[in-house]
Amino acid sequence: MMDEPAGLDAYAPADMAARVEAGGVTKANLDTATVLALAVLAGAFIALGANFATIVLTDSGLGYGLSRLAGGLVFSLGLILVLVGGAELFTGNILMVMAWASGKVSTLRLLRNWAVVYAGNFIGALATAGGVYLSQQWTFAGYRVGATAVTIAHAKVQYDFVAAFMLGVFCNALVCLAVWLSFSARTTTDKILAIIPPIAAFVAVGFEHSIANMYFIPLGLWLRADARVLEMAGRSPEQVADLTWMRFFGANLLPVTLGNLVGGGVLVAAVYWFVYLRRRPANRFVRLWERWRPRKRLSANPSRPTAEKQ
Repeated sequence: MMDEPAGLDAYAPADMAARVEAGGVTKANLDTATVLALAVLAGAFIALGANFATIVLTDSGLGYGLSRLAGGLVFSLGLILVLVGGAELFTGNILMVMAWASGKVSTLRLLRNWAVVYAGNFIGALATAGGVYLSQQWTFAGYRVGATAVTIAHAKVQYDFVAAFMLGVFCNALVCLAVWLSFSARTTTDKILAIIPPIAAFVAVGFEHSIANMYFIPLGLWLRADARVLEMAGRSPEQVADLTWMRFFGANLLPVTLGNLVGGGVLVAAVYWFVYLRRRPANRFVRLWERWRPRKRLSANPSRPTAEKQ
């Protein structure tokens, strides 16, 4: 009697939730050196996608909408490398909130993972930006590639705090949805096809991704003083004077990171946890309720006499 062939149907959402939860537990239990190494890789992978997008957005001639779409499609390379190749990306790891809410990951382990991964992503993205700068790839097409890089970086530090925060919220909602959809996949092809549309969408519409910006903005900062790049960008040194490290951190990276946390943690992880996992008896919120409820009952109406005292 022959064994039944393995099913190729996508995992159902309830199964996806269980897989995300189990994945969060695995991530939380990785040792620090492994997490850091995988995080550096993820930062570099996202930076490579960002570099690819910069090339495609240079003199595309497709018009605003189609050129943005083209940039988004190629940028998805970054998350494909992360999820298929295996790496630790801060924005995707926000989905660990599901395992935390189920009581399977402690708060300390959750925050430790996020901190190490964020630092590793920064190292990987910044190192890739430095390598691209040293390669002088930005001189290609008569310095127009560098002009595109400066234009992208300069635009990203122009938002006020609220705008940058909200752009970060919507961005990571789409990124975490891409990761969520990838958990439905049974083959590599399925996974890639699930990743591309949400990532292409967030790039095309101009949402803000903290890890990608760790590549885009430093590269622009290193190029802003080059006269040939500025000439091709049609900008003077005075016009890009506000492209600074201070504005990178204060006007972009901080609000975008906070927005990414809310977008992925609340709009995706918390919602899917509530729908599919909240009835688990061990979940964190049930335990908090059980701890609080007896104290409330004992402290209610303390001055009221009991039947025995009456």
